[in-house]
Amino acid sequence: MSAEKLTMLAKTFSGLENVLKEELLQIGATNVEPVVRGVKFTGTKETLYKANFCCRTALRVLKFIGEYKVKSTEDLYQSVYNIDWSDIFDLSQTFAINSTVNSEAFNNSMFVSLKTKDAIVDQFRKKFNKRPSVNPDAPDIHINVHASADTLTVSLDSSGESLHKRGYRVGQNEASMSEVLAAGILKIAGWKGQTDFYDTMCGSGTIPVEAALIARNIPPGMFRQEFAFEKWKDFDSELFEDIYNEDYEIPFEHRIYASDISSISIRVSEKNAKSAGVLKDIDFEIADFSGLNPKGEKGLLIINPPYGERMRERQVEPLYTMIGDTLKANFAGFKAWVFSSSESGFKNIGLRPSQKIRLYNGPLECSFRNYELYDGSMKAKKQPGRRTDFKKDGFKPRRQDGDFKRRDEKRNYSDKNKKQ
Repeated sequence: MSAEKLTMLAKTFSGLENVLKEELLQIGATNVEPVVRGVKFTGTKETLYKANFCCRTALRVLKFIGEYKVKSTEDLYQSVYNIDWSDIFDLSQTFAINSTVNSEAFNNSMFVSLKTKDAIVDQFRKKFNKRPSVNPDAPDIHINVHASADTLTVSLDSSGESLHKRGYRVGQNEASMSEVLAAGILKIAGWKGQTDFYDTMCGSGTIPVEAALIARNIPPGMFRQEFAFEKWKDFDSELFEDIYNEDYEIPFEHRIYASDISSISIRVSEKNAKSAGVLKDIDFEIADFSGLNPKGEKGLLIINPPYGERMRERQVEPLYTMIGDTLKANFAGFKAWVFSSSESGFKNIGLRPSQKIRLYNGPLECSFRNYELYDGSMKAKKQPGRRTDFKKDGFKPRRQDGDFKRRDEKRNYSDKNKKQ
């Protein structure tokens, strides 16, 4: 096993950086540092493999192979040319380059990709009189170039296809949530499989399926057919086989209840859960949330209701009023979380959140809000048996009920998946 220390970057959605940091620490990463939409860390080849296979909130994992100060096109070309590319991949393999640019020296990502490609193929030509081919759609080797200010960072993308594509999804609806985002909000909510779980607007089932995978400790990479690092020249198949075949699964003693008003959504959800091997842990039901009663007296509830963008002429406020009324009437004793981009919807829930966390669902800025649902009011909880014998004889209230006016508020390496 290689003990070489690698510098890496795991990318994620904005707002999930600290969740991903904790996941990386759990797999043995060191020098873990959250950055914007990512986490930098160091580790061995084993850490890199585990980051792809085990981290639920990572979108992709980049391995740094060079960082250079560049001020011109010639600097860029020479920096890339000096990397020994034949040590990374063969002439028979294809490659593709993805560039992101935030630099005064280079204002065009396509130009940076072109000069990077020129440097790579020129080096191969000089060594072998032949050059590898570029395949932008399905390359063997994924190269990432990031130009920021006067710094050029060259990395290998070890993931390939985005890690949110777990491999178990066989169907989805128009507004399906990313698996990475679903896992992220579950972890923010503290979900570990410790109680019953409810998703009463489950759509295509992403949240309940991810909840079951977390509860069972099944790695998200278990369903992937391949990772990009499997085509690297230094790929250690025995090491990855050990990671793949480790005994991860643990018992889950509770139930996951998933419902939706749409029968089509429930059928899609059941297919996805079956594909992920967790159908046995989830009870699916066609039901309107307004008439739903929980099976037990407590649990964790997460709702991702419509935001209004796709509801056209329909107003979103009545839906959120119903959500608030149902939570208060039927889910006392539960911890409830609502994920949405609709501020007017949140106002109509009629409950004060104990937490507000800003996240993004694609381009939409969203909020993930926690509501503690008590039997009776918080005030009654904090002041049981309020004293009535403290008032002096002849006590008169300062104002009659209703006089008070509020101030204006400012608003498989298993046999099934082993590669042939």
